Amino acid sequence: MTHDELERLVTRLLEGLCRAMWGFAPRMIPHVVRNLGPGRSVLWFAANMPRLLWTMHVLGPVRTHLAAVTISLHNGCTYCAYGHAFALELVYLRDRGRLFPVSARTLATWQDLPPRELAQRMRRVLQEAGLHAETLWVDRTLLLATGVTRPVDADEARIAHLVRMLGRMNRIAVEAGIEPDEAQNPLNKNTALKLRYTQLRAATG
Repeated sequence: MTHDELERLVTRLLEGLCRAMWGFAPRMIPHVVRNLGPGRSVLWFAANMPRLLWTMHVLGPVRTHLAAVTISLHNGCTYCAYGHAFALELVYLRDRGRLFPVSARTLATWQDLPPRELAQRMRRVLQEAGLHAETLWVDRTLLLATGVTRPVDADEARIAHLVRMLGRMNRIAVEAGIEPDEAQNPLNKNTALKLRYTQLRAATG
């Protein structure tokens, strides 16, 4: 098997795994495989995806997606910021029965802001959303992402892993200029929830 054939095989494999989890094949998968190489791509996903899923289980989807959005915005990555912000919106709509105050498309434009301004914007949105406890996690996430502090407990170690994991994904997505696609959460497969989301967003103009 040639290198190109192996690259295509690994790309299809990883796309299939993502499609099973999230209902779609992320646009960035071919870029990841091309960037890391077929073998390293498989090893990278095997090492990082189970940890991401466990973090989602332990910290919950809201906190995990918020951390991912914050890290990706800090790194200037529209693609990953949008994918996790859209996931956050779907989780919030399912749990609260209403829209998150700011759309994923708007959140994803807050890239490259200075950390202090990004933190202030995120705090305002979270307070409006009634997620007051999460403001502290956004602050800690930014401190970890900027290297100002180190993790002090197991939960912060999970966020620190997200910083490293998303750091690589963000770099690949930014370099490739990948356009956003869908929500990186199993709720992306919930067509009824996504239809309700689309209708509510359309009603808000």
